[in-house]
Amino acid sequence: MITEHLVDMSRLQFAVTALYHFLFIPLTLGMVWLLVIMEAVYVTTGLQVWKDMTRYWGKLFGINFALGVTTGITMEFQFGTNWSYYSQYVGDIFGAPLAIEGLMAFFLESTMVGLFFFGWDRLSRFQHLVVTVLMAVGTNLSALWILIANGWMQSPVGAEFNYQTMRMEMVDVSAILFNPDAQNKFVHTVSAGYVVGSLFVLSISALYLLRKRDVEFAKRSFQVAAAFGLASICSVIVLGDESGYSVGKAQQTKLATMEAMWHTEPAPAPFNLIASINEEEQKNNWEVQIPYAMGLIGTRSLDTEIPGIHDIKELNRERITTGITAVGLLEQLRETPDDMALRAEFDKVKDDLGFGLLLKKYTADVSQATPEMIQKAADDTIPKVAPMFWSFRIMVGLGFLMLALFLTSLWFTFKGTFAEKTWLLKWAVVMLPAPWIAAELGWFVAEYGRQPWTIYGVLPTYVSTSNIGVANVYLSLAGFVGFYTILLIIEMYLMIKYVKLGPASLGTGRYDGETPRNVTPTAADQEVTHVV
Repeated sequence: MITEHLVDMSRLQFAVTALYHFLFIPLTLGMVWLLVIMEAVYVTTGLQVWKDMTRYWGKLFGINFALGVTTGITMEFQFGTNWSYYSQYVGDIFGAPLAIEGLMAFFLESTMVGLFFFGWDRLSRFQHLVVTVLMAVGTNLSALWILIANGWMQSPVGAEFNYQTMRMEMVDVSAILFNPDAQNKFVHTVSAGYVVGSLFVLSISALYLLRKRDVEFAKRSFQVAAAFGLASICSVIVLGDESGYSVGKAQQTKLATMEAMWHTEPAPAPFNLIASINEEEQKNNWEVQIPYAMGLIGTRSLDTEIPGIHDIKELNRERITTGITAVGLLEQLRETPDDMALRAEFDKVKDDLGFGLLLKKYTADVSQATPEMIQKAADDTIPKVAPMFWSFRIMVGLGFLMLALFLTSLWFTFKGTFAEKTWLLKWAVVMLPAPWIAAELGWFVAEYGRQPWTIYGVLPTYVSTSNIGVANVYLSLAGFVGFYTILLIIEMYLMIKYVKLGPASLGTGRYDGETPRNVTPTAADQEVTHVV
């Protein structure tokens, strides 16, 4: 029997595995393009320092990539084990991007990773650079297809419910591929990964400079990370604003909870900078506001209202009432599928079918739902406000701190004095965890803010869960936490080990790099030159 406790534990299990997995993914996304930049400079100049930079940071990338793959595999299996009705209901749509990701992106990525590490002495410099570029493309393609699937969960377009199969079926592939929510989420997420990779390189390079070791190596790494990081954090902020606009159109509930907007404000709505949130009385005790800001962010206009939580809840209550009719008509249609008049009536209300299914949490027979049950279901459509409000603001605050760090770092890079600024280097080291915290909070806002839906407005989380024993979920959750914690410890151990070794881990001893030398062409280079 599916209980609320079973649903909560299944959600917790998936959340834990996703958050663990997302510790590794942003660094993979970010570092791979830094490797492309470093190796491109090496191919262009032939200086050994740039090859050493590519190989050294590539080694740290490889450690992270291996563990990221390991933590990600189990997540897809959970759709079948813990979310079987979800898989049955939307598998035709949700499964397609994941299958393409495996066949196209992951195979490309994993193949190129192997060539990256084992092809240094077998490929020419240009050939190896092509491998690195393809590795980066594969990594980002992997993120693209996964986020297309996730974007459809947030904004389900290009699909229709088939009452005969009781499944959502794809009707417009292009609408799914070019879903604005998915595209915004993709660019925003990969840009956040670029920030993670940039700050990782920046922080470790700053540590080397503070310790006066591998100075020339660290200087070049710091310069690349500062420039790439500034471009990336600017992209995150700009695209974060675009994501806010798309959320305002597709998920008004999420936007209202992120901003703690209990009441519909006259347009243009103000932005709540900080607030004292009173969940029990459903109001803010006090708030500090920026006039007009939320209206501009959420609607790109001065005259469009953003609905508040109370108005959204009332609208959802009406949709739940209509959803009761939709569920009843669906049951009749299943018995007489050729009744065209009945089908026409169902088509009028089928968009609210998911809202009717929200009542399954309180009664097996939706037609028997009481006004109290309807009100409870309407209350369920609003996630807790305080976690959404503060998670979003901490994420944004960290984003602007990172913007200041990258901007300052690049400024002193242009002046050529960054290595002498002890305070700047210490700031860079202290900020190392910041992009991970921001990325995890961003993922939390996106996923928690969708509740109580697995597919927004279509399929409630409560009816998506597999009918399995709670004890099984507890056992598997404990296993995942234990196994993933071991993997995280291994990652930290290996990362710290090779950070301590520095470029010396390449087998060339401590890197001085003060007089970078030209590289003797490999046999592959000579062969390419001879052919040309």
